[in-house]
Amino acid sequence: MKFAKLTASTLAIAAVSATAAAARDEIRIVGSSTVFPYTQAVAEQFSSVTGAASPIVESTGTGGGMKIFCGGIGEGHPDITGASRAMKKSEFDLCVENGVVDITEVQIGNDGLSIAMSRSNEFDWDLTLTEVYMALAAEVPVDGQMVANPYTMWNEINPDLPEVEILAYGPPPTSGTRDAFVELAMVAGCEEIPYIHDMGSDWAEEHCARMRQDGPFVEAGENDNLIVQRLNADANAMGIFGYSFLYENLDTLKSVHVDGVEPSPETIATGDYPISRPLFFYVKNAHRGVIPNLQDFVEEYVSEEAMGPGGYLSERGLVPLQDEPRAMVQDAAMDGVSFTAE
Repeated sequence: MKFAKLTASTLAIAAVSATAAAARDEIRIVGSSTVFPYTQAVAEQFSSVTGAASPIVESTGTGGGMKIFCGGIGEGHPDITGASRAMKKSEFDLCVENGVVDITEVQIGNDGLSIAMSRSNEFDWDLTLTEVYMALAAEVPVDGQMVANPYTMWNEINPDLPEVEILAYGPPPTSGTRDAFVELAMVAGCEEIPYIHDMGSDWAEEHCARMRQDGPFVEAGENDNLIVQRLNADANAMGIFGYSFLYENLDTLKSVHVDGVEPSPETIATGDYPISRPLFFYVKNAHRGVIPNLQDFVEEYVSEEAMGPGGYLSERGLVPLQDEPRAMVQDAAMDGVSFTAE
């Protein structure tokens, strides 16, 4: 990323360019279903403390949120989008094409991608990344050849696993959670197979990234609460979602360990849990000073009371940044530092 601090004159010009946005009183936010509960918590706290109109927060998925956010400037376009991955260059280019040229990237913390099951399942699940890949990929290596995934039972992949059908509910392609899971679990698990590792990362990214579509993996939409409901209805089903949804449902769900590591705030912060990722929101700087209370809302979001250690977002499962990077993020968010995706 390239960063540049906005000058007062730049902000003034941006504000003038967004005068049409002044017709809207509520802050409008779109984006990631994973970031949604954190943003919703900040919106509720902000409205309670200030008495201002509560921001409108929509869960559209990371990819869908980027398209909406980058659609333009003015009252018809959102002010902020949440993201469970960094903005892609193609998305940034779309923003620029539509006049959204000054954007601030804010990393709110870190998250683990949990694989979870109902507590009524009695087996102590611990999967390697390769086993996750072999269960859920569209194509897998069999006798040195990439073929359509033939596995329908977990014990076919590893005889030490239960003789139950493979069934996992996960996010759709528009989700940043899907993007992160493909990169951190599927491709990484594929690359751990020795002869594929020798073929290189580019080959693995091309041949190992597709999720299977023949039944064992089910796209469950952007509402992670629906996945939780399905897991509680089927003891053998697995669900893939952000750690916060596991954290909030530990009374009924348990984690599947990955490479021997349980997801927790500690293992996610250290990177010991292998399926970990940063979480973001992006602010449209042209709307600062024009949409009422937008700057104040950003200040609340990056406050120590929200995203700091022991803050109310950590109580919902967010893993806070370390002190120094968190201070840098807080300053950049408040000063309107712009970035360029590369």
